[in-house]
Amino acid sequence: MRIWALLSYRAGMNSQILGLAEALGRPFERKRLAYKPGWSGWWPAYLQRTTLAGLNVEGSDRLASPWPDLVLTAGRRHEPVCRWIRRSSGGKTRSVFLGRTWADSRHFDLVVTTPQYRLPPAPNVLENPTTLHRVTAGRLRRAAELWRPQLGGLPRPRVAVLAGGSSGPFPFGPIAAERLGREAAEAAGDGSLLVTTSARTSGAAAEALRKSLPPSVFFYRYRPDDDDNPYFGLLALADAVVVTGDSIAMVSEALATGKPVLLFDTGTGRRSMRGDVDGEGNDVELGSDVFRLLMGVGARRMTRDITLVHRQLTASGQAAWLGDPWPRGATVDSAVVDRTVRRVLSLVER
Repeated sequence: MRIWALLSYRAGMNSQILGLAEALGRPFERKRLAYKPGWSGWWPAYLQRTTLAGLNVEGSDRLASPWPDLVLTAGRRHEPVCRWIRRSSGGKTRSVFLGRTWADSRHFDLVVTTPQYRLPPAPNVLENPTTLHRVTAGRLRRAAELWRPQLGGLPRPRVAVLAGGSSGPFPFGPIAAERLGREAAEAAGDGSLLVTTSARTSGAAAEALRKSLPPSVFFYRYRPDDDDNPYFGLLALADAVVVTGDSIAMVSEALATGKPVLLFDTGTGRRSMRGDVDGEGNDVELGSDVFRLLMGVGARRMTRDITLVHRQLTASGQAAWLGDPWPRGATVDSAVVDRTVRRVLSLVER
């Protein structure tokens, strides 16, 4: 079986693509694509085009025969490219798209999604409660061995803090970041914090978070392509995980550890993820306000509602909001990867 993992332009998407590719247990090729400056790709995706328009061919990995049996990808810009690969293969290539498609889902062999995207049910749509990821027992075990000399001696409970960024109608700036630091420290009590930012954390938010923390915490500021990124080590050695609710991908990774997961609400009042929760002031971003407006008047497939995932997880006891009693260890992730792998392999077998 020949598999292409058509990597995305966002770190969270790549974790899902690579997580699925690795779970298939077959060799696969990573393909990285570059686009022309300013290219968003929304019009060929929305109009269901099959094209390489906008692609910087010289800066991208080669897309040519022999064509793959299976292509895995995510992200709006990759939709037309995915269809182009299938057409170029004479219909041989099966396409698996993760997340939400702007085109109708019938243009792909399988769409693996989560509740936040509200995709209509269809035979080729697989909706999982959480996203795919690269968190496995083996990876956590290796990461624990690697990072235990540096982090294993910190007081317990050790609480990992995963900071995301602004998402849809929910901004995450300095105000929310400072509150995250304070509330996470309260949750850890006499224990310790293992804190990391992510690719979407703004510089201002990262700095506000760092300043809000006690001096003795472990703090990592995200750097792209860093071989010394401690992310899996933090997940492996933590007793509980606090994760900002903006990133369903990071929430899914936290749940995969089987440890108590606490969601951080990035807003208060009308900007709360839980709905009009009293509290302090909020970060204000124009893009977030525009997205909030579009959620009320725009097409459903052009927006997402991450609160649908929050509600399912908290109602089932898989996660709790930061400040509430710690939940039991998560179990929601147990069947997601296996179910998805079976569906993907069945495409090629057919």
